[in-house]
Amino acid sequence: MKVARIMVESHSPKVAVIGAGISGLTCARFLVEHGMQVSVFEKSRGVGGRMSTRRSPQGYHFDHGTQYFTVREERFSRYVDAWVSAGLVDRWAGRICVLQRGEVAEKGENPARFVGVPGMSSVCKHLAADLQMKFRCEVGSVCNEGTSWRLADVESTPLGAFDTLLVSAPAPQAAALMEAVPGLANRVGQVEISPCWAVMTVFRCTLPLGFEGAFVHESALSWISRNSSKPKRPDAPESWVLHASSVWSHEHLEDSREEVAGALLDEFWGATGHPRLESEHVAAHRWRYAQPREPLPESYLFDQESRIGACGDWCGGPRVEGAFLSGLALASAVVDTLGTN
Repeated sequence: MKVARIMVESHSPKVAVIGAGISGLTCARFLVEHGMQVSVFEKSRGVGGRMSTRRSPQGYHFDHGTQYFTVREERFSRYVDAWVSAGLVDRWAGRICVLQRGEVAEKGENPARFVGVPGMSSVCKHLAADLQMKFRCEVGSVCNEGTSWRLADVESTPLGAFDTLLVSAPAPQAAALMEAVPGLANRVGQVEISPCWAVMTVFRCTLPLGFEGAFVHESALSWISRNSSKPKRPDAPESWVLHASSVWSHEHLEDSREEVAGALLDEFWGATGHPRLESEHVAAHRWRYAQPREPLPESYLFDQESRIGACGDWCGGPRVEGAFLSGLALASAVVDTLGTN
């Protein structure tokens, strides 16, 4: 049996996936389940991308990127139901409202909102289980050798040769890695992605604001949330995540973290109308690539002849659901093209 397994693996397609966000991991998981040898390369130290959880030296946890996700399509709904049953996801039932110049208003549409538990990265950790992962590895170059793609890191260290190359990085980074196929690279390069500054803060007492999350209008902020109100998070001390608007983030992209934290905390007190309190902890994080301004209408891109493709939330839809379905669609296209043993 062991000999047979080795023979099958030696003849199964070898696939490289760049990026360990939800689209890349969904794609990789589907391909492994269809008998392919998949290697995932991720430049950071963990999975999730913006669906990650930030941990401070003091032990505070923050969902500093993706705040929650919603469900619109039946295909995604089935997976979410399974994640809920497995204890990976729970519904966030907190009150979500709109803030404008200190006034609180109800939000017209309030779909069911879901979060990973105990942190937003739980789904991605689940998808990554048993995958062949290489962390802290930034792919610097890719070379098409006709029947294979050869990868190297930014220090020119070889990473191997693969039958198929799939990129799930943000569009500007994906375009640079796909230059060997100009048609695809140009298509990907058309997507602009806005940045987002995030501030994480902790207070010694509970703020009596009457809501757990709010979309903020006419402010440098676009969103604020009581992170500690989410399921399976410690409810004390009280933690908040503040997201700046894309316009403000772009204008202050190169500001220091200290400057950003101070400015957005000022906006927080102004937007909520609450008297200023001292923070027990404050940190800022810059998401250089956060929100696609206008996603491509295609759910994925794939060139069958050269066997290179791309997926992400900038394909089909700028949400967690869109990213997941994009990865799934790309994997299906690869299976249809390469087949399985």
